[in-house]
Amino acid sequence: MPVIKVDMWEGRDKDTKRELIQAITKAVSETLNVSAEQIHVIINEVPKDNWGIAGEQASRLD
Repeated sequence: MPVIKVDMWEGRDKDTKRELIQAITKAVSETLNVSAEQIHVIINEVPKDNWGIAGEQASRLD
C-alpha cells in the first residue's frame, strides 16, 4: 500500500486538492502497477510562518 505525503503551503481550495490527489493517485498507480484503491495520499498544509527558506520565514518572502 503506497502512502504519498505532500507538504505544501496552506491556502489551496478543495477542488485543487482533489485534482492533486487524483493526479498523484493515477501516476503512482500506473508507475507501480497497483490499484488506486491501495494508494493513500496525505496532504499536510503548512502555514508560511512555519516554513523556512534560506533562514527566513516563507511568509516574509512574499
